[in-house]
Amino acid sequence: MNISSTLKQYNLKKLTISTLGSHSALDVCRGAKNEGFSTLVITEIGREKTYEKYYKTDGKLGCVDETLTLSKFSDLLKPGVQKQLLEKNCIFVPNRSFEAYLNFNYEAIENDFNIPMFGNRQLLKIEERGRAENQYYLLEKSGIKYPKQFKDPKDIDRLCLVKVQEKTRNFERAFFLAENYQDYKKQVDEKLKQGVFTEEQLKQAVIEEFIVGVQVNFNFFYSPISDRLELLGTDMRRQTNIEGLLKIPAAYQNEVSKKINIKYEEAGHIAVTVLESMLEKTFELGEKFVKASQKLFSPGIIGPFALQSIITAGPPKKDIIVIDISPRMPGSPGISATPYSNYLYGQSISVGQRVAMEIKEAIKLKNFDKILT
Repeated sequence: MNISSTLKQYNLKKLTISTLGSHSALDVCRGAKNEGFSTLVITEIGREKTYEKYYKTDGKLGCVDETLTLSKFSDLLKPGVQKQLLEKNCIFVPNRSFEAYLNFNYEAIENDFNIPMFGNRQLLKIEERGRAENQYYLLEKSGIKYPKQFKDPKDIDRLCLVKVQEKTRNFERAFFLAENYQDYKKQVDEKLKQGVFTEEQLKQAVIEEFIVGVQVNFNFFYSPISDRLELLGTDMRRQTNIEGLLKIPAAYQNEVSKKINIKYEEAGHIAVTVLESMLEKTFELGEKFVKASQKLFSPGIIGPFALQSIITAGPPKKDIIVIDISPRMPGSPGISATPYSNYLYGQSISVGQRVAMEIKEAIKLKNFDKILT
């Protein structure tokens, strides 16, 4: 698609910030409204109330001006639906649900979705671990530490976390721990019998060393317009049902774990902080990622991204191991409760608002080519 020709048809004084109704849509909309933009959320029948009713704009209340409700999210690729978005001068802000509900069809996202997108749409596919040039490839080229991986389960010689795509929900992963091949084989046989995943999905599994430490997601924003890397906030995941299991007294945990499938499904996030002495190291990792992404996936990262990490203990000193990358909006609106954006701007800035600020700057400087793909 030709972004320049599309934008020539737009009324830049009446831009609409749009996104898919899930994940971080409200964060995007509230931030856009704070900066004076109109907002539109694409919803699906049966999932529209949050946006059409509970957070719909009503005077000074709410942040969702309009909704476009589809029979199913994948209809977003239909030319008629896209025509409606183009007529409303939409700039689309992608999230993980956008990828999932389009069935991870990155070829369609890159070539058939003709709405100007904030961010680098070419980078979204690195989250898929089955690809050769995935997030691990980017971490390797960045020189960023990540957990040791085992291609052959027979080589497992330490506690490992196995990540496999679920059979019934391709947007969720089935996790399990294994400390050797025998342990791995026993659990695989059980889960295949239970229908948790398939043999084919198992072939794409990632087996990586289980890192013991504190989980922290470092949520960055890279501005191509000002060439500045910002740390907007830090958070950690809340996961079910593992958290519930850990609240059971240790004497009962082993027995309970035999009767249930332990899962690490995301249920929300908690805002956290890190030691100030670790911020320099944190920014160094972010800078390495930005530089590598620019070299390998031109024009590189645009806007928000997260390095999901584990802080490990010394000696000689604490370190940061990155376990996952999110090259788009984080699904954690609570990060604005952390102090890092306030240190920079003198007030807390959500990721959604920071996106809208960058779009405003692009309008002012006529620099859309730096932020839209």
